[in-house]
Amino acid sequence: MVNFKLGIAAVLLELGAWSGPALLNGQADTALASYLVVHAIACVLLSVFLFPLLLNQRPQARLPILLLMVACSYGIPIAGFLGVMAAAIILRLYRTPATHADFESLQMPEFDQHQRRQGHSRHAGLRSFLGNIHAPLDARLRAMVALQYVSGRTASPLLRTVLSDPSEDLRLLAYGMLDTLEKRINSSIDVEMTALHAAQEEDGQTGARTLESAQRLSDLYWELIYQDLVQGDLRKHAAKESLRYCEWVLAEHPHNAQMCLRRGRLLHEQKRTDEAALAYTRARELGLPASRVLPYQAELCFEQKDFGQARTLMQELGQWSALPRLHPVVDYWSAP
Repeated sequence: MVNFKLGIAAVLLELGAWSGPALLNGQADTALASYLVVHAIACVLLSVFLFPLLLNQRPQARLPILLLMVACSYGIPIAGFLGVMAAAIILRLYRTPATHADFESLQMPEFDQHQRRQGHSRHAGLRSFLGNIHAPLDARLRAMVALQYVSGRTASPLLRTVLSDPSEDLRLLAYGMLDTLEKRINSSIDVEMTALHAAQEEDGQTGARTLESAQRLSDLYWELIYQDLVQGDLRKHAAKESLRYCEWVLAEHPHNAQMCLRRGRLLHEQKRTDEAALAYTRARELGLPASRVLPYQAELCFEQKDFGQARTLMQELGQWSALPRLHPVVDYWSAP
């Protein structure tokens, strides 16, 4: 803040410095000494008075600026005193605004809301949160709505846990979301079925387009099982249809390793364990990575109560780069 008292004192002292020699006429040394001392004090007061006019928000070397003002006003009689005063006022009036003001209008970038919602809730915590009947209903509804942004494989089991919830709103919402997921796949099945019939009429039973449609149908029926969207007889029907189309493709392309693994999983789903074991072995022989097949083979051995073979398979799986979520299972079966 500018202190006007310092400015008035500086002007009065400067006037006194010039009137001093007139009062000390005949004493040249004393007059010169008095002028220099009083003039120096006036220059210091003037610099201190004007210095706040030059301050801004940017960091600067304040002491050198102050010393420069004192030197200019002291070194040049009258003109220096008046020049420093005029320069400080002009710089104050015509100073350029700080450059950082240009960034005040910067707008935040628009983020993908779907990506943000996907990472907003941990899937592991959603199950316990949705099952907590003491949690606020609105918060649980928002958590369920967030499930539409995750895969059906993750969402379906969580939604099924809510079907027995005391809240009718949650149950209806869960039914609706599950029904939407199922209808989406069934609609794709209807479209692909039409494409299959058209391909059969043009290319026959073994044409490239026919086999491609058959493989897609096997994939779609398998999705109903994989995402846990069908139960009971519908699940059995989906497994039967997926297996039928899978074997249709394998009849023409028996070296398709991926479809061999699919066949093994479908046979496993139908409790045809011996045939499933042969299909898994065939998939490995055709070149599928061991880490893709060993978990299913170990699961099959466990269901057959062949725990020794299950341990052997899990120890073998531990030598490969298995999925992180399988590490605890591998460590359990590999323990001495």
